[in-house]
Amino acid sequence: MDDFGSARCENHFNVGWAWALDAPFQWMKQVASHFGGTRNGLAVSWPARITDAGGLRSQFHHVVDIAPTILEAAGVPWPDHVDGIEQMPVHGTPMGYSFDDEAASSRRTTQYFEILGNRAVYHDGWMASCFHGRVPWIRLAAYEFDGPDEHWELYDITNDFSQSVDLSETFPEKLAELRALFEREAGANGVFPLRDAGSPRGGALRVPHSLDGVTKMTYTTAHVRMPESSVVNLKNASHEITAELIVPEGAPAHGVIACQGGNMAGWSMYLDTEGVASYVYNLFGHVVTTVRDHQPLSAGRHVLRLRYDHDGGFGAGGDLTFAVDDVEVDHARLDRTVPIIFSMSGETFDVGIDTGAPVGPYPPGFPCSGEIIGVTLERLRRPDDATRAAMADGAITAAIRTH
Repeated sequence: MDDFGSARCENHFNVGWAWALDAPFQWMKQVASHFGGTRNGLAVSWPARITDAGGLRSQFHHVVDIAPTILEAAGVPWPDHVDGIEQMPVHGTPMGYSFDDEAASSRRTTQYFEILGNRAVYHDGWMASCFHGRVPWIRLAAYEFDGPDEHWELYDITNDFSQSVDLSETFPEKLAELRALFEREAGANGVFPLRDAGSPRGGALRVPHSLDGVTKMTYTTAHVRMPESSVVNLKNASHEITAELIVPEGAPAHGVIACQGGNMAGWSMYLDTEGVASYVYNLFGHVVTTVRDHQPLSAGRHVLRLRYDHDGGFGAGGDLTFAVDDVEVDHARLDRTVPIIFSMSGETFDVGIDTGAPVGPYPPGFPCSGEIIGVTLERLRRPDDATRAAMADGAITAAIRTH
């Protein structure tokens, strides 16, 4: 029990508690059609500017309004270009006007919502909500959009903040107006085609991925806090992790070179406190396998390479070989590997530091004191068709559980 809430656990609420703690709203996370899945309190502290300390504000706003509020407060204009790349238009509305006037009319008048097919639109105090049909605790189920399991509801948020009275039959014209507004807002903001991860669509409606077909990529210390899905996927396949770094003169270098995941599952290439090059593979916190050099790295330029030869199959094992400057220094056997995802609680891929719960036997953070030139991840073989199908099914389940 003492481990709950600590770095030793990745806690998830039981569905009963998750729902109960959203009272008095309907539903919970994943269900973006209702406030139980979207509405949160916001505390703003700015003693030099806000005179109504402890005051309450009821204007309608959305998370996209936070960044514009901060920029407005700092007197910084929203950039048109960053590093030569044209930026998207600002979608948010600054909230600063409400700091001085509790009764000011909300400047955020319209906002759409959509997650996993559950969708809604707010406009001028009214909200149209459509629950898609799949309850969050049913992992995989197919429901048609605009099918018999869907029902659009209408709420007067000004007088019914918890969405307790459905007015869809009382004001059908208002509901039709808001449904048409959702179509326009969703179309303008890239929501279509609607897709529920519990009933995936292939072919032309398959959601594209920026790394489709990419098998090799080099990362630098600019790459930290990168979600697993944004990095070359090495799971269920033979692969190599190659790091090039410079060890300074003097005391041995130490720290994380690159890592992915956390203390519950993942891998890390690092220099231990004695400066010895090491690689650790963490199988769900139950089996931790390490390969390492036999001596600290000397000053100068070095290349570390971890090669994994996969047996083939979903979550199968394989052989690890660790080399320093093209000389094999250690090897080990993995009986099983993580097939889908290392973390469901925000652990990431990092170069030069471990920003989450440590994957390996080192302190939190553990920044590298050497100069990392680059870390290359390369998938050497494509998983077979059966394995890729299992990975796709597992990714759907993982996506549903982590939303």
